[in-house]
Amino acid sequence: MTLFVFFAVLAAAAMHAIWNALVKVHLDRFMSITLMTLGMGAAALLALPFVEVPRSGVWPYIIASVIFHIGYRTFLIGAYKAGDFAQTYPLARGTAPLLAALGGIFVVAEVPGPFAILGILLLSAGTLVMSFRGGAHLEKLNLRAVGFAFGTSVFIASYTLSDGSGARLAATAQSYAAWLFVCDAMGALVLCLIFRGPKALPVLASSWKTGIFTGVLSGAAYWIVMWAMTKAPIASVASLRETSILFAMVISVFALGEKMTGWRGAAALSIVAGVIALRMG
Repeated sequence: MTLFVFFAVLAAAAMHAIWNALVKVHLDRFMSITLMTLGMGAAALLALPFVEVPRSGVWPYIIASVIFHIGYRTFLIGAYKAGDFAQTYPLARGTAPLLAALGGIFVVAEVPGPFAILGILLLSAGTLVMSFRGGAHLEKLNLRAVGFAFGTSVFIASYTLSDGSGARLAATAQSYAAWLFVCDAMGALVLCLIFRGPKALPVLASSWKTGIFTGVLSGAAYWIVMWAMTKAPIASVASLRETSILFAMVISVFALGEKMTGWRGAAALSIVAGVIALRMG
């Protein structure tokens, strides 16, 4: 991974953390993600006349990614019903890079080097600890909640691998991203109507400005990630992306006045060590 790609992914992670910290939407997580996805689609729709139409070999990856994103959102709903999502979601985010690394080995034949493997492990461990903040009790997790958490991580890893592979086959990462965001928005809207019904539309419409803002920022961040996956190993980029949780901690401590605990400090050190190892790899 070149130095430019390395810092580009770090910038994308920072952008991800910033929009999460700045945007306050009075919606649940599923509706917030749906709103953001629709915003991404609306912004990407304006870009379609200026990018290439994907050739036939790229469309299976776009379709697969949309399906994986639908699966991700479906398991998201299941996690709410299963119990404490504040505990299950960190498991999903922490294990997804590991699954992406395994998938990279068997799906795209990318075997990380020793330092890259160490970096992925350290970043995943730091993400888990940072997410739990040392305050959750793992013994309270039930099997149903764990199932949804790991199911979510499988879908995250799956759309990561699909998008990395598809962006590499596309004419440009920009064209792949634009068409993916539009198609994903349509899938998100259909899923929202299935689970929440037509009454969800006025709720989403009332926050359209927030949707555009978060969609543009999140779309730009994920476009950088997809572009980076055309220049560097998918697993390394996917893991480095999780440094967004480190940026979120910095924002929460210095901008929002939250407490810096020992656990959060340890998690930060693990993430920083993982970043260094990935760079050395």
